[in-house]
Amino acid sequence: MWHINTTVVRLLDGTRAYLHAVIDNFSRRILAWRVADTFAPVNSVTVLLDASRAAAPSDTAPVVLADAGVENVNAQVDELIHTGVLRRLLAFTELKFSNSMIEAWWRSLKHQWLFLHSLDSVTTVRRLVTFYVDEHNRVLPHSAFRGQTPDEMYFGTGDTVPADLTARAAAARRTRVEANGSASCETCPSFDAAA
Repeated sequence: MWHINTTVVRLLDGTRAYLHAVIDNFSRRILAWRVADTFAPVNSVTVLLDASRAAAPSDTAPVVLADAGVENVNAQVDELIHTGVLRRLLAFTELKFSNSMIEAWWRSLKHQWLFLHSLDSVTTVRRLVTFYVDEHNRVLPHSAFRGQTPDEMYFGTGDTVPADLTARAAAARRTRVEANGSASCETCPSFDAAA
């Protein structure tokens, strides 16, 4: 299952940038995204086609969870859905839950990255989103995956990460206990002297 949504960012001059993205439900990987200077349904079609081209091969058409906004329910998107490349489910219409996963990702993108910069143009927003998507997919570990990144989950390449992190944490804990146990000052006797 994928989630698609659009969000808007106001630029310093009062104009807007429209951000479209598709996130994979299982891995939290951003499959495709787009930053545009106009609000147009074709942007949703483009990002869905980009996601389908980049997706791992599957025997079934991906299910796209979307809200009922005009960017997701329009003639262009409907035409794409009718080709059978994707299936669409509408949040709170055909399902009892929302596409909150992509909404949560928008909040992270905006508040942990975009809003820390001067958003003076669509080009600047595009550059910042490029960096953030790469970091999100490839670098940042996800707690739900016990330290694996979305790319590692999506491509199945991070199976050893949880065990490796557990072993490294145990080794660091032992080293810290040993260092603390051997530390002494002029006022406090060492543990060995006290014994």
